[in-house]
Parts: sequence; C-alpha cells; structure tokens
Amino acid sequence: MKKIKLILIITFYLSGLISINAQELAPTDTIANVVNLKGFQVALRGGFDIPTFDNNTPYIDYKGGLMAGASIDYYFKWYGLGVDFDYIQNKPSSSYRTGNLYYNGNNVTNFNLTEDKITRNFIGIGPSFQYQPTKKYSVELKLRAGISSIDGGKTSLEGSYVNSSNVPSTEIFNYHNGYSQTNIFSAKGSLQFNYFVTEKLGLSLGGYYLKHFDSEESKNTLLNYTTSYKPITPVLGTNNEYTNQTSNTQLRENPCNCDVSSIGIFVGLVYKFTSDPNKPKKEKTKKEKEKEIYSLTVTARDKFTKDILPETEIVLKNNDGEILKTGKTNNFGVVVFEEIEPDSYVIEGSLYGINLENEDAKKREFKKGKTLQKELSYTDKNFILKGKTVRCNTTSSLADVSVILRSLDATIQKNSITNENGEYTFNLNEKTSFTIYGKKDSYFSQTETINTENFDRMTTLFVKLEICMEQVDCGKAIKLNDIQYDTDKYAVKKEGKVELNRLVQFLNDNPEIKVELSSHTDSRGQNTYNQTLSQNRANSVVDYIVSQGIKRSRLTANGYGESQLLNECADGVDCTEEQHQVNRRTEMKVICPDNK
Repeated sequence: MKKIKLILIITFYLSGLISINAQELAPTDTIANVVNLKGFQVALRGGFDIPTFDNNTPYIDYKGGLMAGASIDYYFKWYGLGVDFDYIQNKPSSSYRTGNLYYNGNNVTNFNLTEDKITRNFIGIGPSFQYQPTKKYSVELKLRAGISSIDGGKTSLEGSYVNSSNVPSTEIFNYHNGYSQTNIFSAKGSLQFNYFVTEKLGLSLGGYYLKHFDSEESKNTLLNYTTSYKPITPVLGTNNEYTNQTSNTQLRENPCNCDVSSIGIFVGLVYKFTSDPNKPKKEKTKKEKEKEIYSLTVTARDKFTKDILPETEIVLKNNDGEILKTGKTNNFGVVVFEEIEPDSYVIEGSLYGINLENEDAKKREFKKGKTLQKELSYTDKNFILKGKTVRCNTTSSLADVSVILRSLDATIQKNSITNENGEYTFNLNEKTSFTIYGKKDSYFSQTETINTENFDRMTTLFVKLEICMEQVDCGKAIKLNDIQYDTDKYAVKKEGKVELNRLVQFLNDNPEIKVELSSHTDSRGQNTYNQTLSQNRANSVVDYIVSQGIKRSRLTANGYGESQLLNECADGVDCTEEQHQVNRRTEMKVICPDNK
C-alpha cells in the first residue's frame, strides 16, 4: 500500500504542476508558438503489470505479467478528453509448503499444481493533460474511469499419499476458484513521458495505477465454496528437524467483494494527428476544392396534389432579411444555389403572386461536398388558371393580348397581358363561375365560361384553357357560332345570345368600327321565302345587339337567303342534313372604312 500511496501522491502533484504551467503559458500562447497541441493523438503501449488481489486467501500470491494497451485522446489545447483500452495478464502463485508435509500422519509425496492465468480488460474515459515545452518532449497525465472484466486465476494444489491401510489417496490442500466477473467499476491514473523523433511520431515511457472496486470472486457451485485450504503447523521432531503438519480443511463459502489493483510500467509509440499552424498550407486540388463547396437545392411543391411547381420565384435571405440570392424553379420544380457559405438562411417562394410557406436552412445542416435539400409548400386553396391565346384554327400563339377574367356576378374582374408565348395566368376562387376573353386590335375573341365547382382542389391545382382569337379584316366574313332559331322563326334563342354577347364585347372594345350582320339559309324552300326569313333573322340579331347598348348606326343587317351557299348543295342536289347545316349560318363582317 505504501507504494500505491506514493504513486498517487506523485501523480496528483504532477497533475497540479502541469495544470499550473499550462495555465501560465496559455495566455501568452508560449506553447502554441512552439508546437500545436490541438488535435487527436493515438498511443500504443506494452509493459509489465504487478497486481495486488486483496482477497485474504492464504498461501496464494500473484505474479506480475504482460500488459498491452492503447489510448485515443483529443486535445483542445493543453487539456483534452481521451479513452483507454487495456489488456492485462497475470498468474497466481502457490506458496503452500510441500516439503516434509504430513497429513493425518501420512507423508504426502506427490503433488499436482494447476494455476490458470488471470486476464483483465479495462476501458475507461476521462480527462487528459499535457505539457510540451519543446517539439521533442512532452509529459501527459491521464485520468480514466470505466469498467473492467476479470476472468481466470483458478488455483488447485493436490497431494498424493499412502494411508495406514496401504491405500493410495489424494487430497486437496489448497484451492481458490479464481474470478469470472464483468462490468466492474474501475479507475486508472497514468503518467507518460514522450520523446518525438519526428513532428508527429514519438516514443513513450510511463507508469500507471489501476484499481478495480468490489471484485467478486468466483464460487465453485459443485463444491459450494470459493476457497479451501489446510492450515500448516511446523512441528519440531526428535531429530531436531521440523515437519509440516496439516490440520482440518478451512473453507470460505461466500465470495469476497475485494478490491483488485495493480501498478505497471510501459513503453510505446505515440502519434499526433496535428499540423504545424505556421507551416504553409498545401494548395488544394480541384477535387478537394469541389468537396468544400456548399450547395442548396430548393424544390417547390403543391401541398395538396404534390405536383411540382415550375416557374416559382425563390428568394434566399439571411436572418436580417437581406436578399442574398434569387432564382426560379425549372421544369422539375427545382432551383439550385451553388457555392454558398454555410450559414442560417430563410427560404421564401412565390408562384404567380401567391407566397409559399417559408423554410429555414440551419448552419449545422450544411455538409462539405453535399447538397442540402429543402422543399417549399404551396398551400393556397385557390386554383391557378394557366391559359394561352392562339389564332383560330392554328397552333400559333398570340402575344400582347389583354385577357379579361370576370365573374358572372360581375363582382370580380382581373386583367392580364399574354407574354411572348401567348401565356397568361389567373388565380381562381373556389366555387365561382367566370367568363374570359381576349382583347387585341383587329382580333375577334372567343368567350369561355369557367366554373370552378367542376374541379377538386385536392386533386387539381392547374386549370388549363385556350382562347381562340380570329383576325378581323374588313370585308372578311366571320361565322358566329351557335346562333339558333326555331323552324321558320327569326327570334334569337337564349343559346345564341351568349355568342352575340361576344360580338357586343368586341364592338365595345372597338368603338370606331362598323359591322354587317348577315343571315344565310340552305337551298331548301322557295328563294323568296328564304330571302325574307334570312333578312328577318339578320334584323333580329341587330335588334338584340342594339338592346345591349350598341348604336344602330354602327350595324347593318342583310339577309342573303340561299344566294351564298358554301358548298354544292343547290336546288336539285341530294345532300345530307349535315351538309345543309353548313349553309345555315349567321356571319359578322367589318365594314371597310371606304364603304358606306
């Protein structure tokens, strides 16, 4: 115990000495000017271990043995944190006297001794301290707490003799069942001196003290005891020579929870994973530089339908609200911000004037050489109308068209101008009906009706619609669709008024033009009857348009009967109903300025 106390006193004295010197040096960075202490350090060691087993077992001592271990430490400066791994092997040693041994008056002549080795494994974690005044030398103090396992150490001494009946017999004179225990709380302190042969590689020499608390002995369950022995009494014989007389066997049934400790010395190697801060940095390769690039990928997606959202405006801001980068998602709903600093950001998005839910990017989420993935959600419950204006009967788009969207109750009206691709967008409220048409000089627009009750927002975000625009040249006839009349009647039916409203809108948008409204019949029936009927129908169309606020002076009504057939279905020609239908029509024609 005196040796142990001395080692502990020296260890804690050196610990205080190292701490004081390190603290004195740290403010002036004296150590840092000599050598870089920060970083990982790995040490391998091997040595000799001298154990003490406080199990109070007579006649059994313990020999020293080999040890091997490793340490991994990370030093923040002169202080750090480390882990120790140790493997220790010892062996028991029987001190039982075997010379001139007598049992019950019988001379024991032959002995059989078995001594199993003891292995100990230790893993511990704790603080580390180092003092390195030069690049060549350093001293380290390491304090560890952890768990151990002890296994083995069984000792058995058997002796043979011939009794008074001349019968050979065998008896156990000394026995200890050894150890078989895991998860033993243990503590270790070590002092290590290092000599560096290079900047990073060094040789080490040191010593340690290791203690295992409450190490329980193993019990022989068959014999029901841990230790047995026969006490020896030296007896002086008639010839003045001592003989060793044994008495009855002594047993210890209950295992002893006794401490086990050891001291040891070791040599080894140490390697520092640190670099000289004053050494010029090596130029990085292209691949190394690419690994240090930080990237951020943002995907825009609808919350309900999960559709990706192209053309979404994305803004990257810092925590102070300053805009750092902007971008627009591609056809896959993705925008990538390259070569950005790892920091905390706020990501905002907007699609056709509607904001998406913001998302945060934390500094800790950025990894070198990897792209951080973020997703913004579009949560607005309105629909998005994505339309296009085209020239009628073609696929040619029409740019710079003023598109008017108006609710049927006239409480909502929105305007938009088509882009170079003829595209326009509107946000459509739920459960609302709209009319939509285009306005452009010299073009007559189709009018469409949209009812959003026909769509489910959970499955649909985008409503697509194409508006047909027909170019109007003076003197060119344009057919008005769906102008229906009852047979032999000329009053405009309700369905036809929808189409005539399209013409009313065109006339309101172009107040300077005048138009001719013409009505045509097929060849069936008398010519004079068809002429009169068509004139009355043309007059009826004009009357309706005037009732909608258009001056009559801008309108001319002409009935052409069957005089301007569009196909060969004249009198006497056998034609189908569909062929005759082509000739029954109402047309609009802009009157050229030179004409009256």
